[in-house]
Amino acid sequence: MHYSGSVYRPPSEAYSLIVQVTLGCSHNKCAFCNMYKDKPFSICPIDQVMEDLSWARNAYPRIERVFLADGDALILPTEHLLRILHYIREHYPECQRVAVYASPKSVLKKTPEELRTLHEAGLGIAYLGLETGNEALLKKINKGVTVAQQVEAGQKLKAAGITLSVTAINGLSGTVGWEDHAVDTAKALNAMCPDFIALLTLRIYTGTPMAQWVEEGSLSVPSPMELIRESKLLLEHLDCPGAVFRSNHASNYLVLAGTLNRDRERLIRECGEALRGEAPIRTFVELGR
Repeated sequence: MHYSGSVYRPPSEAYSLIVQVTLGCSHNKCAFCNMYKDKPFSICPIDQVMEDLSWARNAYPRIERVFLADGDALILPTEHLLRILHYIREHYPECQRVAVYASPKSVLKKTPEELRTLHEAGLGIAYLGLETGNEALLKKINKGVTVAQQVEAGQKLKAAGITLSVTAINGLSGTVGWEDHAVDTAKALNAMCPDFIALLTLRIYTGTPMAQWVEEGSLSVPSPMELIRESKLLLEHLDCPGAVFRSNHASNYLVLAGTLNRDRERLIRECGEALRGEAPIRTFVELGR
């Protein structure tokens, strides 16, 4: 297998075969992110990708999931992706799902017909980073798209039959503007109605613009209780029937898990219990910080 630089994947792809079809991220300018800084974005040669798929087929007796890395595999030409997906379908008959990270720009560049064709060829799930539904904050973190474009991309993936998993970042606005961040993010998620919602917690990484903001004092990192308060407000405004909600990443202080809207009141109640000190939260040691 050919691997170059740091390789990242969603937590739910922990047991997937990871195949690099691109290197790096096509945007790679988000203020909070330190991923893929060790390599410029490029497309891996298709012959190399096919060689890796062939090697993996010979090496592993059973491959049930495949994750096409790096940061934005969906930006590949549709014909390129179809060749990869057709190979997986033919040579990995036991494969249940092929997954990708997807940027809003790469989704919007595809026609609805292209996305449906990719889904029919085996593309099962796309991971989309919303981060925030607040327009001003989205611009500040240099996501490179508008909230409307984010929502359109999510709706477009779902319309094509592709399972949609969306991430948002708790604490992204710091201690100022957190209410707008929480409420607007809920609104954007409601408009998308993703299949999965993953709520991560802001982490400050050395060398990022956000780390500079913290150092200069223009951004204050929320405390654990402030983060839980923000999560509670987000949940109070979420209306995504059937969406699986998870706040159980290593970055999260309070583990929350349920299905909306069925479990929303329970999740809100659990946030309240934590705020009152009636439920334990993770510590820095447990989070590995």
